[in-house]
Amino acid sequence: MKATTLTALGLAASGASARWHEADGATIRYSTVSGYFLQDEPTTNPSGFDYAAWNFGLLNRTYPTDGWGHHQPSSGSVASTQWQRFARWVDYLNSNCRNDGRTRYKVLVMGRHGQGWHNVAETYYGTPAWNCYWAELDGNGTATWADPLLTPQGAAEASRANAYFASRLRDHGMPAFDSYYSSPLKRCIQTADGTFSSLHLPAGKPFRPTIKELFREGISIHTCDRRSTRREIRAFAPASFRFEEGFTEEDELWQGAQSKGETEAHEQARSKTVLDDVFAHDDGTWLSVTSHSGEIRSLLAVLGHREFGLGTGQIIPVLVRAEAVRGGGGSPPPGTTTAPGFTFEATCTAPPVTSIAGQGCVCSTTGGVPALASATPTPSLRQM
Repeated sequence: MKATTLTALGLAASGASARWHEADGATIRYSTVSGYFLQDEPTTNPSGFDYAAWNFGLLNRTYPTDGWGHHQPSSGSVASTQWQRFARWVDYLNSNCRNDGRTRYKVLVMGRHGQGWHNVAETYYGTPAWNCYWAELDGNGTATWADPLLTPQGAAEASRANAYFASRLRDHGMPAFDSYYSSPLKRCIQTADGTFSSLHLPAGKPFRPTIKELFREGISIHTCDRRSTRREIRAFAPASFRFEEGFTEEDELWQGAQSKGETEAHEQARSKTVLDDVFAHDDGTWLSVTSHSGEIRSLLAVLGHREFGLGTGQIIPVLVRAEAVRGGGGSPPPGTTTAPGFTFEATCTAPPVTSIAGQGCVCSTTGGVPALASATPTPSLRQM
């Protein structure tokens, strides 16, 4: 993909309208401010971690701003909740007199979509066989996994998140989000709508999500990574969803028909691009992003966060510090638009003879001798 295409798609207007003028012509450098969430801690095991068992992972700690102002939870208790004290501290970080405007703090809450039919199919066929044959099809006659929908379990995972967010907002003083963003893939639109649309939100902070192209999953050759047309998405998504400016009718990024998938460097480059867009145009502090396991992994890498894999329906919050740096003082992004963009991925033309964990699919050949798929298969970590 051409660098100009990536830039044009990433720098369309976001859902909010206050431009960060200090970032004009500057490099935005990101870092995760640790010490606030369990997911930041190296001792926290991502395997099996459940946001609903740990208050989204928010640590119970003190802040220099404790006791400032008068924040009461709905119960009427005088003591502020963990979320109220944390929110007050983040407000202070953004507004104190030592902040010259070149630094912004945002709480980015990233949620992975609920279980989709492609996830079920990958489990059924096994990851190597899935990657090299089945995932390149639209479905198997029983299930469809081209831009797939949520399974009943996936819908239940979104409903569970809805109930948990409702309890945090109602009983724990968690701030409502200023902005909502979603991947253009249908499973994310369903998840975001199921999670947030029925919440009782402040009048000034409605659920009006923006569909952003570059928050999509890592773009492999799989049909589950190919988005529907703009017209189809518009007919599918509730009216509250809106497209970012410049969202194209056709999917101009997916190259699966040519057996080409996105490189890790390219995905991190577009993750940096979409974060720059959001941070440069959205003056909100509390932001929700509904995306995918691979893309959230990429976003975490750009933010300097430790690796933290998410199961379907899981959620991770991050306190992000963004600095507008001039004069070459900023750290280079993890990937650039000049990095190799797309490379060939392994496929079989028929169901594979067998699969070898860590190597890929053993394909059938016309001569009757099985052969390992020649291109490097999509890594099993990319679980869509």
